[in-house]
Parts: sequence; C-alpha cells; structure tokens
Amino acid sequence: MTGNDEALKLSETVLSAWNQQDVARVVACYTEDCVYLDPNTRGPVIGRDALRRYLTKLFHQWTMHWSLKEFRSFGGEAGGAFLWHATLTPTSGGRTVDIDGMDLVLLDGDRLKRNEVYFDRMALFQAG
Repeated sequence: MTGNDEALKLSETVLSAWNQQDVARVVACYTEDCVYLDPNTRGPVIGRDALRRYLTKLFHQWTMHWSLKEFRSFGGEAGGAFLWHATLTPTSGGRTVDIDGMDLVLLDGDRLKRNEVYFDRMALFQAG
C-alpha cells in the first residue's frame, strides 16, 4: 500500500468514527498532543483530553454524517487534504443542513497530529 493509499484509508477510518459519533473512537485517531481547529472552536483544541471534551459537547448537540468526496496527499509529506460533504441536524430539533468543506491534516504515523477544518459556518444558522 502506498503512502497515498494509507492516508486515504486513514481519512475513511476517521470519517467512519465521526459518523458513529463515538468519542473514544474519534479521539483514538489522534495523537496525544494533537491540534484540532474548526470554525466552531475558539482557537485550537490541544491534546486528546481537550478534544474529548469538545467532541462530547459537539456530539450531544448535533447528529452528523460525513462523506468523503476527494482526497489529495501532500506527496512526500505525511498528510493531505480531503473534501467532504456533511449533513448536520440539531439534536434539539430543527432543519438538517448540508455543508461542504475541507480538512487539512498532518499525520504522525497512523494518527492525526494536526487537523484543520474549513467550512462556511453560516450554514449552521439555517438549522436553527
């Protein structure tokens, strides 16, 4: 399996864990000293403990499903970018919204060391 194949397999594993909304499974995909950022975090979420707290709150608020659209490896570097489509529904009730976005990831072995998520946060206000 090439590095690109391994990174693609990892992105599918990570999205599967996110789709199950299993905090422990998602956190296991990241290094102990991971850095996670998305438009809803107020700055970086650093380390597995902080990521666990963030995901527990996030998964309590939203029912989510993620689909991989495209993956691009950084080449010689350990990481890449993947385009995704997501459907998000507030757990408190409300409209389901469709969102397209992109993640930039840096890997350390078979775990995510840095994960930066990009999408238009304004789409979330349509769910309310």
